[in-house]
Amino acid sequence: MLAAAKSLRDSLARTRQSAFGRIATLLGQSEITEETWDELEAMLIQADVGVSLTQTILTKLKERVKAEGLIRAEALKAVLRAELRAQLGEAARPLNLTASPTVLVLVGVNGSGKTTTAAKIARHLQAQGHTVMLAAGDTFRAAAVEQLQIWGERLGLPVIAGQPNADPGAVAHDAVVAAQSQKVKVLIVDTAGRLQTKYNLMEELKKVCRVIGKALPGAPHETLLVLDSTTGQNALSQARAFKEAVGLTGVVLAKLDGSAKGGMTFAIGQELGVPIRFVGTGEKFEDFEVFDPDKFVGGLLD
Repeated sequence: MLAAAKSLRDSLARTRQSAFGRIATLLGQSEITEETWDELEAMLIQADVGVSLTQTILTKLKERVKAEGLIRAEALKAVLRAELRAQLGEAARPLNLTASPTVLVLVGVNGSGKTTTAAKIARHLQAQGHTVMLAAGDTFRAAAVEQLQIWGERLGLPVIAGQPNADPGAVAHDAVVAAQSQKVKVLIVDTAGRLQTKYNLMEELKKVCRVIGKALPGAPHETLLVLDSTTGQNALSQARAFKEAVGLTGVVLAKLDGSAKGGMTFAIGQELGVPIRFVGTGEKFEDFEVFDPDKFVGGLLD
């Protein structure tokens, strides 16, 4: 019998136990004091919310406490929940699948979980009835190509790949042509997270996107950044570089189940201005879901 998919709440266990559980305990105490604020500040920073965003949240909480005359720390918990939820913005919109084929490019550093995420998104789209093709654009890492081909076999999907160290732009071009000729609905392009040459990674990614756009005007239609949740705030500095280079339409949080740093999720919107679209909640295909901000906040504080 197959094990059930890991839920978003299950995947947040480490973050909940390490930081947000202590926050919930703190806000179950009697009255709001200066010590309450000091401890809450320290706990939010420890939860990897980030210093800047923590200050913003505390300022808004203090304004609410003053305006509403709140005294009990328990009342502050509901206010914190609302403020954390507000930081996540609107619920993620569905992928833009109006074009045929729709080209979806995944970017991110090596080890972030891009290749596995490509397979998980493919499975997610298959379940919605779409035809999918994969392109192994991380040509500098043979293991990535092989891994994507294995996922493709398991899912029964075509995988376009080149020779080792082939030009990633050429692979992407061939994949777009193949997707058009085979009338595939969605093409998912995996990309490199590191190059073995001195050539700049961001310039390489820009070139890949330009090649895709020439082969299919308007593409890529979605560019998703895969972030390793276990790296916390450190992931955000990487993220800015990708956003500047290729533009982003969303973020996928991978390895959420292995992270005690889920607080970085709240800083993504502020830092990048793009929505979180999906979360990876474990290693299996099934451990993947559309990001639900209400479930996320509930999974941390309840």
